[in-house]
Amino acid sequence: MITILAFIFVLGVLVFVHELGHFLAAKRVGIRVLKFQLGFNPTIVSVRRGDTEYGIGALPLGGYVKMAGDNPDEYNPEEPGHSDEFLGKTKWERFQVLIMGPAMNLILAFVLTAIVLYQGVDMPAFLDQPVVVGAVQPDSPALKAGVQVGDRIIAVQDRNVDTWEQFSIAIGSRPNREVSLTLLRDGVQQRKSVTPTVMPNQSRFEIGDIGVMPNVHPRVPTLVAGDPAEKGGMKPGDIVTAVDGNPIISSSQLKEAIAKRPNQSIAFSVIRNGAPETVHITSTQHGTTGWIGITIQDESKSIRPGAVEAVVMSAQKNVEYAELIFQTVWGLLTRETSPKQLMGPVAIAQMSGEAASLSWIALFSLMASLSLNLGILNLLPIPVLDGGHIFIMALEGLARRDFSKAVKEKMLLAGFVALMMLMAAVIYNDLTRITWFQHLMPWR
Repeated sequence: MITILAFIFVLGVLVFVHELGHFLAAKRVGIRVLKFQLGFNPTIVSVRRGDTEYGIGALPLGGYVKMAGDNPDEYNPEEPGHSDEFLGKTKWERFQVLIMGPAMNLILAFVLTAIVLYQGVDMPAFLDQPVVVGAVQPDSPALKAGVQVGDRIIAVQDRNVDTWEQFSIAIGSRPNREVSLTLLRDGVQQRKSVTPTVMPNQSRFEIGDIGVMPNVHPRVPTLVAGDPAEKGGMKPGDIVTAVDGNPIISSSQLKEAIAKRPNQSIAFSVIRNGAPETVHITSTQHGTTGWIGITIQDESKSIRPGAVEAVVMSAQKNVEYAELIFQTVWGLLTRETSPKQLMGPVAIAQMSGEAASLSWIALFSLMASLSLNLGILNLLPIPVLDGGHIFIMALEGLARRDFSKAVKEKMLLAGFVALMMLMAAVIYNDLTRITWFQHLMPWR
């Protein structure tokens, strides 16, 4: 129920804000709006104000705007009385109406991101740090490629990566595809070729990984009195760097490593008061998983910006994420990015439910990301989308004449077919992430 309600709320707000942009722009340039509805037909409640009918539809998944003269079949420029219709307006006025839908989504993304940042954000301490390799996992693509501890990775596919966040995105979007790394070792620049594999815990979105980690590790702030960790000699404040020789950089890794080893002797490599030590602890069992009796805390830092700083940071973040979206679209066209990373309505519903279960901050963060994607993707020059209509008008401007209705219909049909193929692909991706559907596909 949470997932369904969260999905309705998220998609409803995003689409409604988009259509509100078209509505406000149409009113501003003097286009007669016949109907503005929240939700899709059938209409259950409506009221008329002037020329416009305002309604609420039974399907609360967005909304729509019906403008006079927006259908070429119903518009004849030779007849009088079309000055208040969409196709009766100038290209500049129609452009304003078309652009305001995506623009409102971009504005919403900016506002939501600023709100989330203003509430304060806790982030891993290494995310905004240079990509200096602190550990290389055994049998990883990075180890096979010759990447070593201490190397600083400065570029992926000749594109600079200044932080671990940028590096993770660059590698994560290229699973099972050979990429080139540019790194610095002892002041000398080197190039390595490596093929990221799919992260085991991210298989449903096919996110790539090469097995390098920063030099950060989870901390043990407290122990449970009388439990194995205390008996084995672990101390509060210990920083765990490895379990049985396997590097550990996050609390989730440490929890998983302990859980997989019930009733076993485990060697913990720790840093205590700046000096490395090894602690041997025999775990017990809670249910079916291992247990040693510790609390775990990632190395993190808190960002608490003021109102003005949150606005500035929101602008910076949205520009960065917009660049990433364009890179992803280009990567799909050049086959550098896996199409399995695309999400459709099922995946969005799942993520909405997960975010809503965490907090309203998590839900707003997801909505900001989706709104930015919706705004930018609607600007792509694909007929049927807002950007496609703008593109057709731009071509007509260059040609200094309007295209015939037949030509426009063919362009719109081509755009519709492309959009349907994309929708089929993302829905298929969504279904393949569902366990019961995977059993129906033995060829996968």
